[in-house]
Amino acid sequence: MSTPNPSGLSRREFLRVSALTAGGFALGLVVLPNALGQAAGALDNTARQFTPNPFIRITPDGVITLIAKNPEVGQGIKTSLPMIIAEELEVDFEQVVIEQAALDPQLGAQFAGGSLSTPMNYDLLRKAGATARTMLIEAAAQTWGVPASELIAERGTVLHRASGRRLTYGELATKAATLPVPDETSLRLKEPDEFKVLGSRIGGVDNPAIVTGQALFGIDQKVPGMVHAVYQKCPVFGGKVGSANLAQLKGMPGVRDAFVIEGTSNYSGLLPGVAILADSTWASFRALKALRVEWEITNGADQSSAAFAAAAMDAGTRGGNVLRNDGDTSAALDAATKVVTAAYDYPYLHHATLEPMNAMAWPTEDGGIEVLAPTQTPQSAQDLVAQTLKLPKEKIRLRFTRIGGGFGRRLGNDYVVEAAAIAQRAGVPVKVTWTREQDTQHGFYRPVGWHFFRAGLDAAGNLNAWHDHFVTVGLNNEKDPGRSAGMSPGEFPARFVPNLRLEQSVLNTNIPTGPLRAPGSNALAFVLQCFLDEVALAAGRDPVEFRLSLLGEDRQLAGSSAQAPAYSTKRMKDVIALAAEKSDWGKSLPKGSGQGVAFHFSHRGYVAEVAEVSVAQDGTLKVHRVTVVSDVGPIMNLSGAENQIEGSVIDGLSGAWLQEITLEQGRVVQGNFDTYQLLRGVDAPQVDVHFIQSANPPTGLGEPALPPLPPAVCNAIFAATGHRIRSLPIRKHDLRWS
Repeated sequence: MSTPNPSGLSRREFLRVSALTAGGFALGLVVLPNALGQAAGALDNTARQFTPNPFIRITPDGVITLIAKNPEVGQGIKTSLPMIIAEELEVDFEQVVIEQAALDPQLGAQFAGGSLSTPMNYDLLRKAGATARTMLIEAAAQTWGVPASELIAERGTVLHRASGRRLTYGELATKAATLPVPDETSLRLKEPDEFKVLGSRIGGVDNPAIVTGQALFGIDQKVPGMVHAVYQKCPVFGGKVGSANLAQLKGMPGVRDAFVIEGTSNYSGLLPGVAILADSTWASFRALKALRVEWEITNGADQSSAAFAAAAMDAGTRGGNVLRNDGDTSAALDAATKVVTAAYDYPYLHHATLEPMNAMAWPTEDGGIEVLAPTQTPQSAQDLVAQTLKLPKEKIRLRFTRIGGGFGRRLGNDYVVEAAAIAQRAGVPVKVTWTREQDTQHGFYRPVGWHFFRAGLDAAGNLNAWHDHFVTVGLNNEKDPGRSAGMSPGEFPARFVPNLRLEQSVLNTNIPTGPLRAPGSNALAFVLQCFLDEVALAAGRDPVEFRLSLLGEDRQLAGSSAQAPAYSTKRMKDVIALAAEKSDWGKSLPKGSGQGVAFHFSHRGYVAEVAEVSVAQDGTLKVHRVTVVSDVGPIMNLSGAENQIEGSVIDGLSGAWLQEITLEQGRVVQGNFDTYQLLRGVDAPQVDVHFIQSANPPTGLGEPALPPLPPAVCNAIFAATGHRIRSLPIRKHDLRWS
């Protein structure tokens, strides 16, 4: 059936406009085949909405909708990414409606992780906004019969400066929808001094809904006919179900069904377990308490934290795999005026998101599965469900919700595929909710690690040699580290010490690991910056001055994906110097009080922090103030950026001071917040946040400020008490002094 073409456009131009109204965009994005038909239908309407790309919709009645493409996990991206569009579109943020996108190939990569949302989308979204602005100006120019050069866009309108005539974007929408998309090379992007939206303070777009308790998060969602489910897996990772008391469970009040799922051997996917379906969350939890399973365990039941530590101590006495070998470290250490040695370690950590893992899924009429889940990686979730259930990818339709905490845990989608598999088996909508104990005991943990250091100082007190033997963990593997368990050959202080040797040994474990906020860096910064403090003390030098001297002259170190990232010594020195200034570094403090400094380059961000603490004679620790200076390029949303810094400090302090995951007989010992504590409000420090807003390309801010916090606090504890913290958590140390 042919579609009427009332506009009189040529077929070629008709197809071009069809793509525009359907949401196709020229910036490296694909117009889906079925979108053309949808657009052709849109052309039948006399008043057409203006959809120059998948990120913007403007209707003739003046409603301007901006699409938030990535998952919102509390990092503020649902606000800051639309701010980028609004800036170039030339609208006030109060003029727009923000809509959370579903999973859509036209939007490109959709994920929340690695502090990548801003750097990956900054240029794309600026061009998206500028494209729409340019087309709206051209629509006004054609309407008035004047050159576009005489017009400016201003707060959701186009103004003819000479005559004072003005048209709103809504009034121009229908005309703009007929125009071709300009080539992106012809776009004029704003200069930073023209910004009105970017760099300002804008509250989170979901804040009113959050404080009024509206259903935003995955755990809030409901659909008609939904049943509630829990899924129990073996407490020893990788175990299978031998037998279970299913008949007893099915007879319990409110229980609909109970069955075994064979699962797969993929630790990040659908592990074997028992599913229980019930009328309510609490009925399913009651049945879970009554569940009795005989597990078949073939590996890992003999593993424990104590055994790992003993194996690491043994490995540390032997050579490891050489990651980097600059100069002659052995000879330099032999010739050193002073040699400093120390052993550091840190534990497994759990993400401890306030919203436990959950997901919803239901079968569709075409034999597929629809999923609604709080996932950081919706595209990966779709792939995992399709592969596990052996369904075509196009039959897995996925939408994502706001996330009540991710920190890297929801980069994995095991909970999503559990809901999909149970729904496929049950044939009804299913909502899977993990208990807090399941959430704690079936994570992808921040890896445990041990570092055995030696450093050599020359007669002038300069660092001339550095040796780090790093013992880490692998998942059923003694060769390769587990996820987020390795160390880059370019890790600081590589490239800053002439004689440097990095070695790595891997312990075979049964414990899955994964990224936790600032993966790798969150642990490495602790050991590297604390040991660097020891070296500065041995050299008799001020810790700030020693660090600045080590970084040397201002220079840009070229990046190499294999060895090290690009690194600006000037940017790092600038944040260290400003942190020292803003914290009154070196000021006189009473006995039992001290300051500590640390810096780290993480996720392309330069951050330095100074912590100020006091320790009472009975060992009671108080962290009073943390001064943070960061350089991540231009700031999108000042309010959101400060929130990210403050959250990083609280997360870093919570982990360093209180938290650890331990194992006995292959099982995680901790189960809830009584045994895996979170920092209390009364213990939260004052956080002073400062930004160096450089002209460098913007980078993310969700992670870079966490790594320097643990070493800054531990170095401050040493300054206050003389106790050197070489293992975490801090709470396990006796800090009493006299």
